[in-house]
Amino acid sequence: MGASRRGASARAPRLASGPATSSRIVTGDCIAQLAKLPAASVDLVFADPPYNLQLRGDLKRPDDSRVDAVDAAWDKFEDFAAYDAFTRAWLAACRRVMKPAATLWVIGSYHNIFRVGAALQDLGFWILNDVIWRKSNPMPNFRGRRFTNAHETLIWAAREQEAKGYTFNYEALKAGNDDIQVRSDWTVALCTGEERLKAKDGKKLHPTQKPEALLARIILSSSQPDDLVVDPFCGTGTTGAVAKRLGRRFVGIERVADYALAAERRIAAVEPLAAATLSPLLSAREAPRVPFATLVERGLVAPGANLVDARRRVKALVRPDGAIALGAAVGSIHRIGALAQGLEACNGWTYWHVETAKGLTSIDALRAEVRAALG
Repeated sequence: MGASRRGASARAPRLASGPATSSRIVTGDCIAQLAKLPAASVDLVFADPPYNLQLRGDLKRPDDSRVDAVDAAWDKFEDFAAYDAFTRAWLAACRRVMKPAATLWVIGSYHNIFRVGAALQDLGFWILNDVIWRKSNPMPNFRGRRFTNAHETLIWAAREQEAKGYTFNYEALKAGNDDIQVRSDWTVALCTGEERLKAKDGKKLHPTQKPEALLARIILSSSQPDDLVVDPFCGTGTTGAVAKRLGRRFVGIERVADYALAAERRIAAVEPLAAATLSPLLSAREAPRVPFATLVERGLVAPGANLVDARRRVKALVRPDGAIALGAAVGSIHRIGALAQGLEACNGWTYWHVETAKGLTSIDALRAEVRAALG
């Protein structure tokens, strides 16, 4: 299995369904509506299915006031067998529309996520990670009979074990996390305040509306601009709102008409971010190759100039052919950098610097200027 650490493979076919910001909500049963989408057309699926909470009676606070818990018909199933059959059906429908390199995220609680995970594996999906969403402001356990339920679990899965080129924007995530790898435990607050959609009576419109910050991390981690994102249980449209803002195309399916209408209005009000802010981050390996000789040819480093280390303790002479000389030794910026330090290897781009009008400048910064000019 291979992952693209920047974005989806350029070989992956696109579904020609409009500009990057095109979004639509379909009202109806997710399995039936997924059957209408072309096979192998979707880049990313996010699913927030019914949790089958199995509530027995009202949930009350210590003061005997009623908790507005999930008690809608769409979350009720006759038994575990019925829930499992439903889970396998919608997962199979999602798998059919996913591109070979597409991935799927599904979120759940202890009530259902283990059953969903088993169904994923039975259907041939390959689990890449489970991610813990740690809620910074969870609902307390009012009865005091269990631990406070402060997290939910997300499963991230490829369509199959042999999937190649699935999107994982590793470099961008790491850069945004102070150059530290992003872990599989995410602390994000519950959806509250102005972000929470309200009904006419002032109460929350949907009982399980997810925070946009959570969806943003999912979409930014495993898709790229213009990808098609599908949410088969789109509720009030959090996935669609975030997808549109981030320049992804979106199809949401929702069987409750009131939720679907709210999602349409919400997504219509979203303004996409400027394209320049969404361009994929290239790793050094993926960026265009620029030899040191190119910097010499373009006049960014003059023949006869000295390259120095960051402390100006070592000097090497730049030759017109792009090699550098340290005493009698002549070679590449990497080999001479290693020689200067008594090492087996060296990244010459980060080791060597040159004096410019702006002061001491890394030759890697000059290489970045050339890459920018190359587009």
